[in-house]
Amino acid sequence: MTSSYQPENSKLLWVIMSGISLVVVLFFAVQWFIAQKNQPLTPPKTPVAAKTVTPVNEKITPETEMAATAASEVAAPIKLIDDSIVKDALPANDSLAKEEIAKLDDIHKQLKDQQQDLKQQHTDVDTLLQLKEEQIKLLESQLTAQNHS
Repeated sequence: MTSSYQPENSKLLWVIMSGISLVVVLFFAVQWFIAQKNQPLTPPKTPVAAKTVTPVNEKITPETEMAATAASEVAAPIKLIDDSIVKDALPANDSLAKEEIAKLDDIHKQLKDQQQDLKQQHTDVDTLLQLKEEQIKLLESQLTAQNHS
């Protein structure tokens, strides 16, 4: 036997759940508006390592500016380093040259580590594919065995 309070309890439960949901949505909306308000209006500055240094004796010409803008407009894959790092001449100051060499050595080490990780991932994927193929063959043989029985 059902009680007469059952429909009222159901309605009360829905009202409570709706109220809690509304409070949660309002909380997230306020957080989003605050985050939007606190964002700076100017774009963030690029890090110092990403800037390219032109040698003193090299002048910037309109052709190099156009080439730089054309290169940046083309959608290219993500690069870890700029090509200019490799092409730039080493500084005349010994301490700056040592810093530059240390930076390039660090970048080289990171690239080697990444290459090793990618090779390992590649071999893992090959092994996984081989195991999946074997699993498919086993499942197919089980399926054919079930169909024959």
